[in-house]
Amino acid sequence: MKHISLKTISLKHHPELNEKWVQEVIAANPAILGLGNLVLIDKERTQPSGGRLDLLFKDDEGLVRYETELQLGPTDETHIIRAIEYWDIERRRYPQYEHKGVLIAENITARFLNVIGLFNGFIPIIALQMTCIDTGNGIGLHFTKVVDALRLGPIDEDEEAGEPTDRGFWENRAATPKTVKIADEILDLCKTFDSSLDLKYNKYYIGFTKSGIVFNFAECRPKKSALTLNIKLPRNKEIDVKLDQSDLDLLEYLKGAYRIKLKPDDVTKHREQLEQLLKGAYENF
Repeated sequence: MKHISLKTISLKHHPELNEKWVQEVIAANPAILGLGNLVLIDKERTQPSGGRLDLLFKDDEGLVRYETELQLGPTDETHIIRAIEYWDIERRRYPQYEHKGVLIAENITARFLNVIGLFNGFIPIIALQMTCIDTGNGIGLHFTKVVDALRLGPIDEDEEAGEPTDRGFWENRAATPKTVKIADEILDLCKTFDSSLDLKYNKYYIGFTKSGIVFNFAECRPKKSALTLNIKLPRNKEIDVKLDQSDLDLLEYLKGAYRIKLKPDDVTKHREQLEQLLKGAYENF
């Protein structure tokens, strides 16, 4: 097999290509960043400080947001400061999501790798080094992750790490009254096998209590149009087959939980199957 040498070019010094071009390429196909199935939320998002966030993405489940800053050439102090500032602004404005800052540059130097590494103990920053390749038929962009983000903030399995909120927070900021009502329907279903169960409103999810004590055998995560129900059950083939044969909107099994996307009326339509799953999780918890 013949080896072909790749020709790399500097975007910073290119006579035609610029940061706007890179921004449009990434916005059209966020998958090239290698961060999963991202969905574009906004470009050039105006910030209260007067600056503009280059790109804002979310993951395909809408749980994580990525505040993304571009820099042609080597990264510098202002680039890092902007990335951290915009990440901080967005996480304060939308605390119901997990947030990660993404810093992209053509050259991320050893010095700034050290600086980013220090911040990454407290701030979830992802650093991507961008390489521009001239193929002869066009220009390609390749991204290499040189710093990954540490997962910060409350972890799903640790109820004590979550900040308590109230129903109004979920109805007016994180979700809508219609999707929060789905959690009520799930609770009513659960009360058929334990009348002492109740809902507990946390900052990142709605959990359960049993006689006033935290008992999170399942979690409800309402959004604007639907609710994700996480049912904590060990994965097995029998459950997989039943769910595959159902009309439920299944999401990826993650962190020991079956995840189901529910819209208004779904609990009524799938009441029997949801009750079986929830009761199984309750007894297994």
